[in-house]
Amino acid sequence: MTLTDILPSMRRVIADPFAADSWPERTHPTVDDVVIGGVSLVRLASICETPCVHTGAALIPRSGGRVSPVDDATAIVVSVRTVSRHTSGAIVVQVDGRLGCAPVVIGELRLIGRISTVHDTAVVVGLDDEGPSVAVVDLPADLRVGDLLAVPCPGDVTVGRLRRRHAR
Repeated sequence: MTLTDILPSMRRVIADPFAADSWPERTHPTVDDVVIGGVSLVRLASICETPCVHTGAALIPRSGGRVSPVDDATAIVVSVRTVSRHTSGAIVVQVDGRLGCAPVVIGELRLIGRISTVHDTAVVVGLDDEGPSVAVVDLPADLRVGDLLAVPCPGDVTVGRLRRRHAR
């Protein structure tokens, strides 16, 4: 449990913690964004639309930040398409990217583009159009349509892999 879990209002001044080894090199979270090598993922999404990706060199796990000479890592940005409540009361969201098509580090999924001071809750995220491919992650309880979510992924992932079949 982190300080921002206990006191979500602290998100106004400090970024939620992140697992640096999961993200591309030179990744720095801010209170409302993730910046990779000087590139804001919020700005990238505004220019490229979602889903979008930013790929860079991966970090060697548990190395203290050493860059891998051979491996890549990708940051994926998706937009929330729908937010609903299941009969159990759980929040269910669908995003505009097929996250089930990539080996995303789902525990690192984070809200970008705005600061939420609401406590996190378990959110069911639909990963794909087909079948019951879902993941449960802790996200702010006030998620809404249009919110941006960022998540890292090992390897080099292309936008074409993430686009929903009916998009464009």
